Amino acid sequence: MISFTNLNAVAEAVRALPSKHEAVEAEALAHQNQLTKPPGALGRLEELAVFLASWQGQVKPSLTTAQAVVFAGNHGICAQGVNPFPQDVTAQMVANFTSGGAAINQLCAVSGAELNIVPLSLDTPTADFTKQEALSEDELCAAMTTGARAVNPDADILLLGEMGIGNSTVSAALAASVFGGDVARWVGAGTGSDEAIIAHKQMVIERGLKRHGSRADLTALLAFGGREQAAICGAVIAARMASVPVILDGFICSAAVAPLYGMVPDSLDHCLVGHVSAEPGHKHLLAAMDKSAILQLDMRLGEGTGAAVALSVLRGATACHNQMATFESAGVVGA
Repeated sequence: MISFTNLNAVAEAVRALPSKHEAVEAEALAHQNQLTKPPGALGRLEELAVFLASWQGQVKPSLTTAQAVVFAGNHGICAQGVNPFPQDVTAQMVANFTSGGAAINQLCAVSGAELNIVPLSLDTPTADFTKQEALSEDELCAAMTTGARAVNPDADILLLGEMGIGNSTVSAALAASVFGGDVARWVGAGTGSDEAIIAHKQMVIERGLKRHGSRADLTALLAFGGREQAAICGAVIAARMASVPVILDGFICSAAVAPLYGMVPDSLDHCLVGHVSAEPGHKHLLAAMDKSAILQLDMRLGEGTGAAVALSVLRGATACHNQMATFESAGVVGA
């Protein structure tokens, strides 16, 4: 059972993560090019099928067992008035997830993913990062361990989502800490902030950055939080250890793993991004991490909803890869 006891141990684990199966990748690509279509005619669907094969280690990838995990946490930075909604909404939405009433429940049902909800100390928000570090090392490692242990190592794919009032502010702070640049490029409306609150969020993040400085590794999570972001990092690491490919949701999930990228860029090679969020910072974040999202639907809900929609695209990709005839088996000559 995975347990992260300190950040040095986490860093060692990240540096030792296994690579993809290159021989299987080559064989899957060769198979793809023998299917009854011009090579490349299915566009990115072909790339996605080969991607899954390379990480699962089988020429014909499977999506029989799809696991979706939504991590939820609360944030002390909300004391600075960065969100128009009270933190009670986090627990209320967790209850909504549990009872099956949220968007993620419907989309997981349609796409065929088993949904797990993991609340993380909702009664104990992280600290206000304008005054101190958001998390202690023990708190960070505990959240990462929870995230890692939430992963089903026998899953064929892992979808990651989140819920947490105030976490768009935390995400913008993480992106700015890891990648730098003008804070304004990372900040958006989140759960419906108006222009005044957006400007206030920028100011709050600038204060946090002045206190903590730039951090391009897991210490960024110490500085800014939060628990759900740390759990997402733990889950990404555990999935890689088990050769389970991952679909990250949108801006919040992408920002959550930015510290992993800052520390070891190829630590996210097994991760796809489900969609380009309408949050303006997400396109900059994807460019910084050299990621291309599967979908662009102007979504900004979170919860893992974009990842769940993207799973249906992957199912189409694998169906074509696994079930189409080859030129030889179909008796198509001259191809």
